[in-house]
Amino acid sequence: MKPASNIAMSQKEKEHIIAETVSTYGERLLTFIKPKVNSHEDAEDILQEVWYQFSNLSNISDIVNVSSWLFSVTRNKITDSYRKRKTENLEDFTYEDEEGTLMIRDILLLDSAADPELALFQEDIWESIFAVLEELPEKQRSVFIAHEFEGKKLQEIADEQGKNIKTIISRKNYALKHLRSRLSELYKDLND
Repeated sequence: MKPASNIAMSQKEKEHIIAETVSTYGERLLTFIKPKVNSHEDAEDILQEVWYQFSNLSNISDIVNVSSWLFSVTRNKITDSYRKRKTENLEDFTYEDEEGTLMIRDILLLDSAADPELALFQEDIWESIFAVLEELPEKQRSVFIAHEFEGKKLQEIADEQGKNIKTIISRKNYALKHLRSRLSELYKDLND
């Protein structure tokens, strides 16, 4: 029977292989990831997850093709990052004031009975939102309204419409992107 030290690679050998692999593939992997994510920080996070998984392998020397393994794991991590990304909603629109950050939704829900200026402001926001919603195709508009204003879950909307959940998520995201694009001036005004 072989001693345990001969069966598994030493920690020093493992660290050497990891350092060499990071040096050899680090930039290539980062270049591979960047066009597939939103920011440089996201790309670096994904790369760190790849290195973490690589460094936690019990016997790195068993990998036959390191390049293939790294790019395969990287593709999987990119896919995972898309899956983790939450469906965006109106809460993404924020307003900074001297008291901190308010969501547009919070502003719309404030009691404006004693503040006519706030009431007019809320009315302007609602008018802008509904005007932009009217520009959307019916299917996107109905998903957005059902989710944001009626509080229905995306899966519930998918079931009601007899559509795949991915289709409903896609419609919601298209609607939100359109709203963001068209309401960007209002958003800038809120932050100025």
